[in-house]
Order: sequence, then structure tokens, then C-alpha cells
Amino acid sequence: MSYMEAFETIVKDQLARVKRLAETSELTDYSKLDKIIIGTIDGDGIGPIIMDSCRKILEKLLADELAAGKIEIREIPGLTLENRIAKMETVPADVLAAIKECHVLLKGPTTTPGKGDNLPNIESANVTLRRELDLFANVRPVVIPEKNIDWIFYRENTEGEYALGSRGVDINDDISIDFKVTTTLGTTRLARAAFEYAKANGNKNVSIVTKANIMKKTDGKFLSLCYDVARDYPEIKTDDWYVDIMAANLVNDQINSNFNVVILPNLYGDIITDEAAQIQGGVGTAGSANVGGRYAMFEAIHGSAPRMIADGIGEYANPSSISRAAVMMLRHIGYSEKAAQLEDALDKAQKALDLPGDGTGNTASDFTDFVTENL
Repeated sequence: MSYMEAFETIVKDQLARVKRLAETSELTDYSKLDKIIIGTIDGDGIGPIIMDSCRKILEKLLADELAAGKIEIREIPGLTLENRIAKMETVPADVLAAIKECHVLLKGPTTTPGKGDNLPNIESANVTLRRELDLFANVRPVVIPEKNIDWIFYRENTEGEYALGSRGVDINDDISIDFKVTTTLGTTRLARAAFEYAKANGNKNVSIVTKANIMKKTDGKFLSLCYDVARDYPEIKTDDWYVDIMAANLVNDQINSNFNVVILPNLYGDIITDEAAQIQGGVGTAGSANVGGRYAMFEAIHGSAPRMIADGIGEYANPSSISRAAVMMLRHIGYSEKAAQLEDALDKAQKALDLPGDGTGNTASDFTDFVTENL
């Protein structure tokens, strides 16, 4: 295929995706379900270790609901790098079918092959799942009470640079081109979700993050669309920042407590939320939600840490992040009191335990025992 044919195929595929976006998607009402099915995926590297911890905690926390058949925790195997390479599928078809039988997904970290790994060019499983399940909003909270910081980031999840991350084109030996995608529907629904959250939580401030002075078509469109939505919420203070300045502002204690709700395109959201999590105490302390109409996926924001496994210190992995994601999941399905119980136990664990992830301090098993004892 020539590079012009590749361009044409990409454009046609994106136009078809926009057409699908225009189709309405009914929201799941969890209160009307006889049973809520929570799918759990271990993932790669330290994933099975931290997910085992989270499952044990949820089994203790939700013992009555599990016994009554109101909730089912269902393990979904097969989303491992080895299986994905063997089948040459980013998310194997049987795994995706099993995921779609669940209402929400609690997912451990999965490994994406890099250019120097000498592995097949398989797309990120997260990117594929977000696209296949239409999980358009990646929601990541960061709370640091002692600094008066209460941030929640709404990162666009299905477009930007990641939508076509594995479909770049080598024009020749001298030029390679990747693609960035911004659509009206994709951006508008993200902005609407962020402003609705801000309104429901006391008209919190909303900040839009782009590089619209450089990426004039894509980021410019993103910024303009967010302000279009903002007009429907005149009571909410809205401003915008370039991504490099926002990165600096998050570590500026003179102004960082002024930020509340932050809306970002995909790539900037990935980077900025990792920075924010580090300010909170590290990416091991933060969870995230990936929310759509029919489905929702909750996960740790860190990677699979293959080096910890290679060094034989996987048992020292910090399971906080996936358990924080479970808190968000419980709130999403309507179990706010259970979420508060778990969050309180996690806060106590964060203060009481030492989990540096370097083979010293407490283990994942210590963490699990402490949390279950403090529920």
C-alpha cells in the first residue's frame, strides 16, 4: 500500500467512526440490574499480584452482596502479552467477548511492546479497549488535603495522538508521519461530562488544557468546542492554559489549589495526570476511571513494571492504585458507602505502611492484610 492509499484509508476509517459516534448510546442504570457483573483482568508484570490483592479486599468488603447474588466478581483470563502475540490480536476476540458480558471492568496494567523490544507492533490494549467499548472519558482524581488540592482530570480517551498510534506512515527513509484526530462529537461529550461534574459538585472551576497556539487545527478545535459547551454553564468559572504552563503550575503551590476540574486531549492528559499523581505520592497511589455509555473500566494508572518481576521483587508491588480504582468503580455502580469504607482503609494504609516498590518495606500481602483488617 502506498502512503497516499494509507492516508485515504485512515481518513475513511475516521469518517466512519464519526458516523458511529452520532448513534445514541443508552446509559446503564445499575440500580435496575438484578446482578452487577464486575470483570477482573490481571494483566502483565505485577498485574496479577496487585489484582489478587484487590480481589481479596473486594471479596471481604462485598461479602454480603456476593453471597446474595447482587454482585459477581468474574475473572477474565487471556489479556496477557504472550497470548496477544500468539494470536496477533491487540485484544483477543474471545477476551473482548467475555469483557462485553460484564457491566464494569477492573483491569490490571498491560504491557505494550516498544520499538526496541523486538516484538510485533501490537497496539496498546488500553487504547483498543477504550475504542471498542467507547470509553470516551478517562477520569483521574488527585486529592492532597494538606495542600488544599482537589483536582479531577477529564482526559479525552479515544482520539488525539493515540487513536492512530500504530498506524503512522513511513513516507521514505527520511520522513515518518503520525496522526492526531479531534472530532466535534468526541470533544463535546467529554466537555459536557466535565462541566456536569463541576456543576454537580458545587460549580467547581474548569480549566481547558491544549497547545492551541501550535496545533491550530486539532487543539484549536478542542479549545473552541470546550468553550462552546462552557456557554451552557455560565455560573462556572472557565479558563484555559497551554500544556507546558499547566505542567509548571501544578507544582506551583501559590496557585495550584485554584484548579479543580481540568479538561485535556488524550496525550496531554496522559502526561499531566501522571505528574499530578506523582505530586499526590506517586503513580502507585492513583486510580482512574474510563467511562462510556454502556461500559466503564477502572484501572491503575501505572505500567506493568516488568523490571520488578525480572528482579524478583514483584511481591513488593504497591497495590494502592488498583484499589483506588476500585473505590471509583464502587461509586460508579452506586455503592457509595462501600466506596467510603474502602477509601478510609486505603488512607490508613498509605499512612501506616511503607511501599517504595524497591524490594524493601512492606509487601503487597502486608497491604492486603492491613486493608482487610481495617474495613
